[in-house]
Amino acid sequence: MTSETDVLEFSLGEDRYCIDIAHVDEIVDATEDVTPIPNADANVVGVVDLRGETTTVVDPRVRLGIKGSPDGSRIVVLSEHESTGLLVDDVHEVESVDSDEIDDSAASETTRGVVRRDDRFVVWVDPDALV
Repeated sequence: MTSETDVLEFSLGEDRYCIDIAHVDEIVDATEDVTPIPNADANVVGVVDLRGETTTVVDPRVRLGIKGSPDGSRIVVLSEHESTGLLVDDVHEVESVDSDEIDDSAASETTRGVVRRDDRFVVWVDPDALV
């Protein structure tokens, strides 16, 4: 029996990634100045003020081992991680993924596997492993 899950697709550089939409609280433009935090973990870009709440912004590239600078244009605020957002280059669409579409042979400590979309792969990441 297969089950469907809605995922939010986003990009980091040229590659596409997704997370279960249930983990997403909101998506905001990264127009706010990010205040760096001295001696923070390597994946922490800094903090921003979102409607009066301090939100920690993390760069998922660090945990995923992707080269590139954290200069994304969107912040995906996570629902399970209090006041934490992922800095991504762009947010695309919400797609439904059937459980039999997931190739979990490519799963790792940070990913659930890959989903084939037409002529490309979308890497399904575990948000818990990114923060």
